[in-house]
Amino acid sequence: MRKLVTSGSPYEPRIGISRAVRAGSLVTVAGTAPLGADGRTVGKGDPGAQARRCLEIIAAALEQAGASLGHVVRTRVLLTRIEDWEEVARAHGEVFRDIRPANTIVQVSRFIDPDWLVEIEADAVID
Repeated sequence: MRKLVTSGSPYEPRIGISRAVRAGSLVTVAGTAPLGADGRTVGKGDPGAQARRCLEIIAAALEQAGASLGHVVRTRVLLTRIEDWEEVARAHGEVFRDIRPANTIVQVSRFIDPDWLVEIEADAVID
């Protein structure tokens, strides 16, 4: 079974990617930027708000793939400013406090849009 999930991001067709891909029991969610329904950055200058938006998009993608946040086994948080890690980690903890996936937080030099302070990836396994 292979299922492609789209979020409607304008980057998906341009880059040739899916928001998420389900292959059997594995769901992988691509690096997720803080985009609103209008395609614009949500929470400019606010890493916590951006992280929450990324996690909302991830939750919706997982649902479309037949999974949930409870199935997440790994997340990756990419930041342009490592000093934002605590604020972003707080948002991550709001969602994953009881799920407790494996996690990595790293700093990157920048994203496609310089207004993005964070991107988040997630991998899930459906039991």
